Amino acid sequence: MNFLKNILMLAFIFAGSHLSGQDIYVLSNDYAVTIHGSSNLHDWVETVGKVTGRGNIIKNNNGSFDLNAFSIVIDVLSIKSTEGSIMNSKTYQALKAGKYPTITFTLTSPVKAIQAGAEGYSARAEGSLTVAGITRPVNIQAKISANGEGKIIVEGSQEINMSDYGIEPPTALMGMLKVKSNITIIFKTAFTANKI
Repeated sequence: MNFLKNILMLAFIFAGSHLSGQDIYVLSNDYAVTIHGSSNLHDWVETVGKVTGRGNIIKNNNGSFDLNAFSIVIDVLSIKSTEGSIMNSKTYQALKAGKYPTITFTLTSPVKAIQAGAEGYSARAEGSLTVAGITRPVNIQAKISANGEGKIIVEGSQEINMSDYGIEPPTALMGMLKVKSNITIIFKTAFTANKI
């Protein structure tokens, strides 16, 4: 059993060779971030077109790794709604994009001893979320996995109440469509070692 365990650990280390020592990981282009909400008329979805991010990872002797730092930045003006340009404008106005052009999540407590093989590791990430200039603590439940290409995959979802961030939910169609305050951000991101 120990022999098999050692073989599996070596395979993981080989697959994620960039994890040796301490590495800075950056968000690769194969990400998907969407915002899901509802209104008095129907559900809606917005897609985020531009996201950046980075993380600091330290590999442990037992094959696990620690996520010591992590941040994700969403470009507000890259958010596009299934409802078209009018709803886009309403979204930017509600999020005060002119003054606060980004939405940011920052890890505030390291996530330790992540055993992230291809099957994924469930972790709770404590951090702060800044929306429309207001920062609040959040706990995000995420799945972290490592693939054979040396990428670290982080995926999950987070429900937020727009009123907690001083945001008045948008309306459209001369007030006939009223967006509900609770929205859910769903994300799947991939990080690769930054080669300097």
